[in-house]
Amino acid sequence: MKYFLGCLLILFANTLMSQPYDPQKVKSKAVGFYNKALIKLRDDQFVEAIPLLEKAIATDSNYLDAYLSLAGVYGELKQYQRSVSLYEKVQKRNPIYFSHYQLPYSINLAGLGRFDSAKNNVNTYLSIPNIDPITTRSALYRRDCYQFATNYQSAHPNSQYQFNPFNLGDSINTPFSEYLPTFSMDDSLMVFTRRNGNGEYFYQSHLRSAKFFERARLIPGDLNEEVFKGAISVSADGEWMVFAANIDGKTYGNYDLYICYATQTGWSEPQNLGENINSEAWESAPSLSPDKRALYFTSKREGGIGGADLYVSYRDLKGKWGEAINMGKEINSIGDEQAPFIHADNQTLYYTSNGLPGYGGSDLFVIRKHPSGGWSQPENLGYPINTIENEGSLAVAPNSIDAYYASDRSDSRGGLDLYHFELRKDVRPAKTIYLKGYVFDRVTQKGIPSNVELIDNSTGTPLMLVQTNETGYYFITLPVGKDFTFNVNRKGYLFHSKRYDLSTKEADSTYAQNIYLQPIALNNKMILKNILFELNDFHLKEISKIELNKLVQILVENPSLRIEIQGHTDNVGKPEENIKLSANRAKAVMDYLISNNISAARLQFKGLGATVPIAENTTEEGRAMNRRTEMVILGL
Repeated sequence: MKYFLGCLLILFANTLMSQPYDPQKVKSKAVGFYNKALIKLRDDQFVEAIPLLEKAIATDSNYLDAYLSLAGVYGELKQYQRSVSLYEKVQKRNPIYFSHYQLPYSINLAGLGRFDSAKNNVNTYLSIPNIDPITTRSALYRRDCYQFATNYQSAHPNSQYQFNPFNLGDSINTPFSEYLPTFSMDDSLMVFTRRNGNGEYFYQSHLRSAKFFERARLIPGDLNEEVFKGAISVSADGEWMVFAANIDGKTYGNYDLYICYATQTGWSEPQNLGENINSEAWESAPSLSPDKRALYFTSKREGGIGGADLYVSYRDLKGKWGEAINMGKEINSIGDEQAPFIHADNQTLYYTSNGLPGYGGSDLFVIRKHPSGGWSQPENLGYPINTIENEGSLAVAPNSIDAYYASDRSDSRGGLDLYHFELRKDVRPAKTIYLKGYVFDRVTQKGIPSNVELIDNSTGTPLMLVQTNETGYYFITLPVGKDFTFNVNRKGYLFHSKRYDLSTKEADSTYAQNIYLQPIALNNKMILKNILFELNDFHLKEISKIELNKLVQILVENPSLRIEIQGHTDNVGKPEENIKLSANRAKAVMDYLISNNISAARLQFKGLGATVPIAENTTEEGRAMNRRTEMVILGL
């Protein structure tokens, strides 16, 4: 932020001609200290310039330019209160001479969050006749920022939010710059970029306890052999790493995106993600969705909306990445959008923009995915998360509270450091836990590759779709606060379905469940656990269609398959009424299949009432198990 020093030089020339203060009358010894300080400032040696400026003031307490330059230095160092105090000292001593310095004064007021005062001072500055055109443009820009800030404060009154970033300490941070952190789902692994000398390198650290990490070390493998790298992202399950690099002989243009896979011997050799994602231009800042079906990133390719835009590529069931799609003019601006981060809930994305309205420089924004698949309007995260400075990337833990970002705050070890803070409630994503396990063939007991799907029960739309690996291992995230249906299916097998009602109960930290799929074979049967009816009624609840659609899928994939739908009840009520109710419920299921173009010749139904219990009817839990719908394979 070299604006302060340039502003001081312009204003110094203006005020020499128009104000009674005369620098020529300053003691020569004080001028000597001041001139030495200017040499330091020209080389960006701000800290080294401070004692020289202090000596100039001590030598001549009326040396206003030394006060003003020192105020500018503290502004550069983000020590806004010291800067404001020095400006106000000059203002008190000589209001006329100070009037031309109200713009940098306003910037430091805004640095303290005093946006109303900042706006008043910049308006006063703009009323001065014959202001330099360059500083006028800057003042008008700052005034827009201050107006945005005051409007934001009005829209978010009485906030009790406390912003207290905590430096992650010497285990993570060094005199070099650390930035762009991402985490595996269970927070056990953090990866980030460190600029060390003339290159950028990827580091990893594991969580020890609370928010304390073990000493970071270089990520082993080929991905650190190339010096020219950028951002890195680790998948939620910790199995993939996607990163930006300029690898000689393996690039389409400038920086491209590459991927490595975890193997038994370490990380695999980097592979270029291909021309559907990479271009002749610059690509960077990748962020993988938790189900590894979408890759968000930044690109400066032709045809964008601004300088750097956000793009997304989707991976199909065969593992191929689709052509990158610009995320649109409501998300991208004529400026630069960078550092996308998709949260573990797969619904909330954070990124930076210097083209959307904000506090100045690059601000952090959040967008949320609609059930239709579109995105909400970008929402500024507000002060004090956003400031008058350039904000970098943001990563939010699955618990939705813990956030991490890079900043060069006053307690930095050097350059950018990584910090932890608690995210404000209204800009948090959904708290997220995870479900993991293996999918097995029930007959052979061997793991099998399968598709695992998570569906939002309120909308019926899929939120995530993952594929198990060759051993059948799966890992999928569960956003708390909604009810889901968890489906597992593989061609040639009956599907598995289970509901997770997380909207009304506190979830465990994780769920672990192994799934055993039955091969499609004559006389095999399965309980359709999520076919639901009202009490003593046979009309299907809307939520039942989620599981019924999976049954439709099996029948479409196996066009010669013939099945029987069987209805069962508990033993409450008259036997003949239970038979009738169970038959009507089984018929309702068959009618739904027919309405979805399944031939009636392949279907039949039967009501068995309470005649085939699978649990005791002496408890409510047992009776609930007996009230069920089953599917039996009659023919292949």
